[in-house]
Order: sequence, then structure tokens, then C-alpha cells
Amino acid sequence: MTAPQPKPWIMAIAPYVPGRATTDDGRTVAKLSSNENPLGTSPAARAAFAQAAGRLERYPDAGATELRDVLAAKHGLDPARIIYGNGSDEVLHLAAGAFAGPGDEVIHVRYGFAVYEIATRRVGAEPVIAPDRDYATDVDAVLACVTGRTRLVYIANPNNPTGTYVGRDEIARLHAGLPPHVLLVLDHAYAEYIDGDVEDGGMALAETAPNVLVTRTFSKLYGLAAERIGWGYAAAPVIEAMHRIRLPFSITIAGTAAATAALGDEAFVTHTREHNARWRRWFTDEIAKLGNAGLRAIPSQANFVLVVFGGALTAETAYKGLMDAGYIVRWLPGQGLPEALRITIGTEDECRGVIAALRALADKG
Repeated sequence: MTAPQPKPWIMAIAPYVPGRATTDDGRTVAKLSSNENPLGTSPAARAAFAQAAGRLERYPDAGATELRDVLAAKHGLDPARIIYGNGSDEVLHLAAGAFAGPGDEVIHVRYGFAVYEIATRRVGAEPVIAPDRDYATDVDAVLACVTGRTRLVYIANPNNPTGTYVGRDEIARLHAGLPPHVLLVLDHAYAEYIDGDVEDGGMALAETAPNVLVTRTFSKLYGLAAERIGWGYAAAPVIEAMHRIRLPFSITIAGTAAATAALGDEAFVTHTREHNARWRRWFTDEIAKLGNAGLRAIPSQANFVLVVFGGALTAETAYKGLMDAGYIVRWLPGQGLPEALRITIGTEDECRGVIAALRALADKG
């Protein structure tokens, strides 16, 4: 008998490869490969999580009512238009599942988040990759890819894995250039790390436009990666369609309690933002001092920096050398970036240690 055969578009998926936590020889070292918060988690969130442990026998609130209400109050949104999921990854998948399928096209930028192609192929749609402009999103290139078959456009802003950022005017121009049937998905996983109060206007677009979805996560700045809490905001018909295929209990009681508490801990949020801004700036400046060795930092608005290698020291050699020195970073040849390393902004000691190790590797040639 013939064994069950998966759909051909499923077999075309390259599985997601997470950031490593151990070295080739099994050592646990400084993990700078997954853009986690080096300062940990809000004490208020930890306390709320621990208190929720007494309700393990209960199903979570399938409507995530408390979390939606707190999010709505904090951001000035309509709670009925907030969707939630197992990390923002699930929300990104829900968008493709609700609005694309076989015969459709979904656009994402070159060097975009790996989940976009997985979500696209999972529903049988065809990914279309827009060329970049020096590792950054090129709005004109994205618009040039739009056809009658286009159903979604994924844009991470700031972008992962490059850290690049598209300003408000360019996002507005992108949205204005899309046909009304195309859903613009703005992935704001790293939005809290943007310098100052500048933001891309995505949430305002989602408030008024019928074809904009903004996604957010608690995994990065809020330090709740283990609990997988994500959410999104869009027009009511978009959210209603996504709810039809959402898992009924996709976020846990303890995770919801931690996320709700984290939203109220402004001191932790401010401390995290200030730490990241300071050491991202320092790290970028130190990479610039290694320019004579061919290293270049792509300007970042996230909690990581993409370092491009163009000299005798290659990204692969640096990746292995940093691992030997006790630092795991992200090398992404599978995403078309064999010439670069994505390095999370860690603690002060970790930032200084990585730069010292890179300097030593560059001196060796």
C-alpha cells in the first residue's frame, strides 16, 4: 500500500531553525543567538506567574479577556479587535491561513523573518521575495512585486534579522500603493526598542484601514519568551476571520498573568530600553573600529546588530571562533546571509566580551 503523502507545498518548507543554546561540544555558554532579554523578566511578571501555578487544573480563558482589556487600555485600542496567540508566530500564521491559499502569492522582503515563508507555504501559497536595499526594506521593490494574485505582504519593522527600520512616511506610502484586497501585516516584534518615540504609524493604520494587521510579542522586551504570548490588532472582519482558525486555548493562565503584570511594570520596560539603546550604540561604534578588518554593522533599531564580514575574517570563521570563546551568535547561511552574523545585545560583560573576541579574531586574520 502507498503511505500517506504530504502535500507538495509542505515538503517545500525549510523547517525553522531556532538559535542555538549550546556549542558543538555541548558547552552552555553566553547565548546571543535568539534576541532574548539579557536583563531577564519583570519581577512583577515573575510573581504573577508563580501565583498562577495554583490553577494548573483549569483551562485558560479562551477569550483572553483580561489581557485584551489591559492591552487595549495601554495602547488606546478596541479590545474586541485584538487577537492573541502562541507567540506572534501563531498570529502571523493565522493571517496566512485566513487570507491566502493555493494559487495566491504572499510577498516578504529579502532577509525577512523565516516564519513568513513557512506560513506562506503551509497554506499552499507562493512566496514572492522583494529585493532589499542594503539589507533594508525597499518599498518600491515590494510594490513592484504586487500582482493580481497577491494576498498578503509581510513587513517586519524593525526587520529581523537585519535590524533595519522603515519610517512612517514609507510605511504610509507602501500601504497607499497596495490594492485594498491585500492585507499588509506589520510585524512589530521589536517595536519597543526603537530610539525615542518614533514609530511607523502602523497601529494608527490598523485602527482606520480595513487591510492592515499589526502583530506584537511579549517574547523580546518583556522577557517572556518561554511563555509564548503574542497578539495582533486589525479591523474587525480581519480579526473575525483569524479567530475562526485560532487554537481555542493558545495562551496559558500563567503566561497571561505574567504578560498582564509585565505591561504595568514601567520601570523594567524603561530599564530594558535604556540598557539596549546604550549597548547597541556602543557595540555598533566598536564594530566600526574594526572596519579596516572588513566588519560593518548594519544600522539597527532592534535588540541585535547584524554584522557583515567583507575581509579576510569570514562570518563562518567568526561564528566558530566566537563559539570557542564562549559566545553563541546567529549565522544564517540558510537565509541567504552567509556573510553576516546576527548578534543579540547582551549584558555589558557579554557585549564587551564579544567585541574583544572579534578583535582578537580580526587580528589573527
